[in-house]
Amino acid sequence: MARDAKLEELEKRKVWPLLVSYSLPAIVGMVATSLYNIVDAIYVGQWCGAYAIAAIALVFPAMNLTVAVGTLVGLGSAATASITLGQGKFERANRVLGHCVILSALFGVIVGWLSLPWLKEILMAFGAGGETLEPAYDFMLVIMLGFPFSSGFMNLNHLMRASGYPRKAMVSLLISMVVNVAMAPVLIYTMDWGMTGAALATVLAQLVGMVWVLEHFSRTRHVLHFQRGIFLLRGAITRRICTVGLPPCLLNIVGCVVVMFFNYRFLQYSGEMGVGAYGVVNRVLFFFAMIVLGITQGMQPIVGYNFGLGNYKRVRRTLFYAIVAASTITFVGAVGMEIFAREIVSLFARAEDENSRRLIEIATRGIRIMGICFSFVGSQIVIGNFFQAIGRPVMSIFLNLTRQLFFLIPAIWILPSLLGEAGIWLSQTTADFLAAFLGFTVLLLFLKRIFPRNNTELDQPLYDHSPIQVKS
Repeated sequence: MARDAKLEELEKRKVWPLLVSYSLPAIVGMVATSLYNIVDAIYVGQWCGAYAIAAIALVFPAMNLTVAVGTLVGLGSAATASITLGQGKFERANRVLGHCVILSALFGVIVGWLSLPWLKEILMAFGAGGETLEPAYDFMLVIMLGFPFSSGFMNLNHLMRASGYPRKAMVSLLISMVVNVAMAPVLIYTMDWGMTGAALATVLAQLVGMVWVLEHFSRTRHVLHFQRGIFLLRGAITRRICTVGLPPCLLNIVGCVVVMFFNYRFLQYSGEMGVGAYGVVNRVLFFFAMIVLGITQGMQPIVGYNFGLGNYKRVRRTLFYAIVAASTITFVGAVGMEIFAREIVSLFARAEDENSRRLIEIATRGIRIMGICFSFVGSQIVIGNFFQAIGRPVMSIFLNLTRQLFFLIPAIWILPSLLGEAGIWLSQTTADFLAAFLGFTVLLLFLKRIFPRNNTELDQPLYDHSPIQVKS
């Protein structure tokens, strides 16, 4: 089978314009994903009150666990497909598509539906209780019921982008975002369904997006498309997808634990309004982090395809441009958070009662503290995703888990005891700086040893280029 035109540009087009063309749609798509959380939080804060904002913050770790499963399959499939397409193994790449569909459905049902009988107990374990338990349960019940559809949509969207269709992947997320933004006020305010309405708007939006991506993969003219014989799990492909997708999966699981630590500390020092304030700040930081993730998703097919092809000079150049772009984004975000802190957090709550005013005050202080080292976050995200894109999951896991387990969790445990509430916010700032320093150190040592500056060939193989063993 001849190489698809979409794949040809990954090999031959100038790197910077190529990265921009792939990243911009991914950025728009990731921003759309981020706006799910921001719009829901704004609507909930304005119409359901400060305790509802705190409830969303408390269920965030539980939602993070569902995201972890999605990244295991979605990003693992995308990276595996990119490398396989770069090697010209189109039949095997289509088998990856089939595995993505099956695994998304299996994990969606297992994680989303089988946990429902114990949902209240799970939410209480995450810190929900008193005034926050009921809104938290109303929200998560709908989210978990719709998780198989949400998981399928996001995972197939990753695969669409990896196979050379970043703009269509962007459009699918935009369609989903528009549906969410349009439906949320109707279901929350007009229908007076509150938290249930907020969750239902999100699930319906992602269901519409899933219809879009299913239609794309149904067309036989695309390099990856549904066909007979691909919907059967094979051990080798399943292991490859899960291995490559493990770093972002573990990162999200550890992120869940970290948020639980944050919530526990805020409940100790600031109460439920401190938890709500952290939820607001987290959404603002998440917005800029999602832009950076859009850059890394634009980088991933370029790096993965050229790595599979053996064009290592292009891999190195793409990495450099991605780090510069990501660092610029997080620097702009840090400056904006310092200057417009109060204006930003005031979007999420009406200062009409004491609880809301207290939430705004805590969040304003927090966003300014966490913005101090936020500039370093961009490069850190790119470096971790680079190792994943070239099939080095162990290195990616090491960098991501080091930040969370060895820098952030000890800081959350120690600094509040010394500095009070300010120490909770400073713990993430400290971890961002240390993780960025470690990431650059590891990357420079890696590039110096493996990617000699004046050579386009590797001194030693980084990836097993042997065919994936698939029984016909």
